[in-house]
Amino acid sequence: MSENRPETPPQTRLDARYSSPSAAPGDWARAREELTRAELFWLATVRPDGRPHVTPLIAVWHEGALHFTTGADERKARNLAANPEVVMTTGTNTWAEGHDLVVEGRAVRVLEPARLRELARAWESKYGPDWHFEVHEAGAESGFRAQHGTSYVFAVEPRTAFGFAKGEPFGQTRWRFPDGGR
Repeated sequence: MSENRPETPPQTRLDARYSSPSAAPGDWARAREELTRAELFWLATVRPDGRPHVTPLIAVWHEGALHFTTGADERKARNLAANPEVVMTTGTNTWAEGHDLVVEGRAVRVLEPARLRELARAWESKYGPDWHFEVHEAGAESGFRAQHGTSYVFAVEPRTAFGFAKGEPFGQTRWRFPDGGR
């Protein structure tokens, strides 16, 4: 992921089958702002035996990707070692109001110390001092220093994202990113 390259605009399509007649396609800039502000996400991974695994976590949107962290020995990390394809979701727990977002992509470890420092600042800026991380620089074991050892940091650039507008008008938008979100 190049830090200075601008995001490539996605292909945007409203799915009329699941949208009100008056619905318009969702705006990716608005969706990206919602991803930036969202406090809680759900991460879906696949266990090595093929069973799904879903867990809540916090994440930050930074330079065209969602970032999350997990302990090296946690189920998420073990799943990602076998299959890096993930789905991350966020939204509201209501039917007739709000907006839900789904991001599909590949979770890639972040190992570069400078980028990890940027992300540590982003976590603390978004979630406050309880989420202060020190960067552990150790090659393939780089990540955030955590209470129980190193916590790996992953970036998920959207390959495909969906936005679900709830309430009138209901709408389902699909955004496709020709180059993985960058």
